[in-house]
Amino acid sequence: MILRHAFIPVDNERLAHLCGTLDEHLRAIEAAFGVKVTRRNESFRIEGPKKPAERVASLLQWLYERARRPIPPDEFQLALVEAQKNTDLGPPDGDEEIVLRTRRSDLSGRTPTQELYLRNILNHDITFGIGPAGTGKTFLAVACAVDALERSAVQRVILTRPAVEAGERLGFLPGDLTQKVDPYLRPLYDALYDLMGFDRVTKAFEKGSIEIAPLAFMRGRTLNHAFVILDEAQNTTPEQMKMFLTRIGFGSKAVVTGDVSQIDLPKGQSSGLIEAERILRRVNGIAMTRFTAADVVRHPLVARIVDAYDAARKGGND
Repeated sequence: MILRHAFIPVDNERLAHLCGTLDEHLRAIEAAFGVKVTRRNESFRIEGPKKPAERVASLLQWLYERARRPIPPDEFQLALVEAQKNTDLGPPDGDEEIVLRTRRSDLSGRTPTQELYLRNILNHDITFGIGPAGTGKTFLAVACAVDALERSAVQRVILTRPAVEAGERLGFLPGDLTQKVDPYLRPLYDALYDLMGFDRVTKAFEKGSIEIAPLAFMRGRTLNHAFVILDEAQNTTPEQMKMFLTRIGFGSKAVVTGDVSQIDLPKGQSSGLIEAERILRRVNGIAMTRFTAADVVRHPLVARIVDAYDAARKGGND
């Protein structure tokens, strides 16, 4: 099938931003959808199967409308992923749109599973987000935590993560407790800086409204009026997971995120996340959200990498 699409009136600056440097956006679209895209001035020719060609035409129109300035790489990649899944970015029927108070005014669920995840966090005291890298599990959890702090729904945000090295031996780390666990919590810091800004995050740490709590030091605490995020939970032991979940106090929320395909525990040690999912899946008040490669919102290659590893693992088990 051949579709023709023209942008009238012509805006050469928008067209340049739409196509990207040396037409890199068009080449990425061709690779993602298996179509051929050619253009002459404002006229585009899309050749390929009907549905992909129609989605590409819609994507080009969507990008053109946002091309007053150069399109950031992350925005382009997200648009590409959404168009591949034919995702409607509007709120689900009968549900109000989720609005989070963060520095990112455009923040929303990019896939139906992400939308479900956000609603689970808002409506449950304990939420599990389980799935591969790049699905937004941690980032969206931090966004909800920032939103709760901004609305004074909680008094503090607590970030924790098991200090398990990803297949490497880093040796003894220098510094105080915060400095020792800092490398392990860097992804959480990155999300906070993106959602609040460096200065506000620094002040929040100084005031104690954002706190680092290494998982090993959570024992004995009761966390009231707090939003607690346990990241990389696949690297907890069953005992650590039970200890963490039983810290939750009144007025608190907890989000547990992890990827059970990336367990770095010693061989023979079972994962607390896998056990918790099995034991708690039917407990009232606890929500389980399962992400797949279809929810990956990083570079399109990430989804293909996840699929390839999943296929290899299943093939090895057959």
